[in-house]
Amino acid sequence: MLWNVAFTGLCFFIPGFIVMLSYNKILQFQGGREASGVLKGFDPLLNLVLDSTIEYLRDPDDQFKLTEDTRQLGLVVCRGTSVVLICPQDVMEAIPNPFIQQQDG
Repeated sequence: MLWNVAFTGLCFFIPGFIVMLSYNKILQFQGGREASGVLKGFDPLLNLVLDSTIEYLRDPDDQFKLTEDTRQLGLVVCRGTSVVLICPQDVMEAIPNPFIQQQDG
């Protein structure tokens, strides 16, 4: 079971990660996909189990833009090597990219 493996392995390397269980999280994956859901469990390889998962769809013409469209996925197992970012949903805020050079108009 994921719970037993999680408490013996990963909790020593990421302090406070166990506290994040049962809270809404936003995940970003390699390739640009984004999803949110309730974190239910994990293992030492950081494979994550999310419940009530919602995927945020991207614009088919411009893959760098998120649309308002979503897709309900339900219970999902996310491979740990493809997860780029995981953060609490209620504190995430998008900011403009500070590294893009501003063009004089």
